[in-house]
Amino acid sequence: MYSEKVMDHFQNPRNVGEIEDASGVGTVGNARCGDIMRIFLDIDEEGIIRDVKFKTFGCGAAVATSSMATELVKGKTVREAMQVTNKAVMEALDGLPPVKVHCSLLAEEAIHAALWDYAEKNGITIEGLERPVSDIGEQEEEPAY
Repeated sequence: MYSEKVMDHFQNPRNVGEIEDASGVGTVGNARCGDIMRIFLDIDEEGIIRDVKFKTFGCGAAVATSSMATELVKGKTVREAMQVTNKAVMEALDGLPPVKVHCSLLAEEAIHAALWDYAEKNGITIEGLERPVSDIGEQEEEPAY
């Protein structure tokens, strides 16, 4: 059901915690499943993500996608971090079950929300970045049963 990488990132999550005085903090959730994800970014003067941490309340897939997403953006520029999509997170984890794809969407949105917060704090515009939603369930279609 879950890949070895998903299990590894769930059982041994990377970058757990908070960053005091973070450059940007993004919090998103999914009211349908109850998952909540918060990403903290420390971005230097050159726009490089020096450090990233997360706190996630949710299922194993939510923890694993948070962990992988932080690994994918650490050391990257803000522009490169914008390219980290839910698909990239899923591919890096060797896939997710269809019912857990929303966890990768949470990870993408949490990164974007943290980048939005960073941009707002610094009075800058990040090309391609749109105002984040706080509940990704608003974006999902009703499942067909």
